[in-house]
Amino acid sequence: MKRFALFLWLVFAAQVAQADGTQPGAVNSLKVDLDAVVALGQVQPVDGVSTAGQPDEAGFKVFAEQGYAAVIDLRTAGEDRGMDEPAVVEGLGMEYVSLPIGRDGITFANARALQDLINGYDEPVLVHCASANRVGALFALSAYEETGDVDKALEAGKAAGLTGLEPVVLKVLEAE
Repeated sequence: MKRFALFLWLVFAAQVAQADGTQPGAVNSLKVDLDAVVALGQVQPVDGVSTAGQPDEAGFKVFAEQGYAAVIDLRTAGEDRGMDEPAVVEGLGMEYVSLPIGRDGITFANARALQDLINGYDEPVLVHCASANRVGALFALSAYEETGDVDKALEAGKAAGLTGLEPVVLKVLEAE
């Protein structure tokens, strides 16, 4: 858990300290821009983790070429990925891990399960759902468990892709 607290602090520090003065508002972010990943052919994980919406085959290829060990997919079985994602990911030499989390799965238990998976790798990992919104929601809950601070939790979640699920996260935090 201390490692994750350090990770969250590093995410925050990276965003504050590494803003690019030539592009106002540009920061080193946990959530990757998949179009840029494909166009530039590279990714910059934050403490070994990148988050994203659904990558296509070209995106997965870039992650594999950059040494990512695994892809953790939060999408449920009924969500169309546009490909046989396990076959694509494993064909590129990465491990495919399915941790299906629907909107009703935004819980502290699932946040811990995701963090346990991430902690199982020494190499970079990609965590994704359709838009990174669920990923960010779980990261927010993990941050709250570490800090007890709602604002820091939401900030960590937004850095990982939290958008429309913010009210769900707040409801889970209020029930705590």
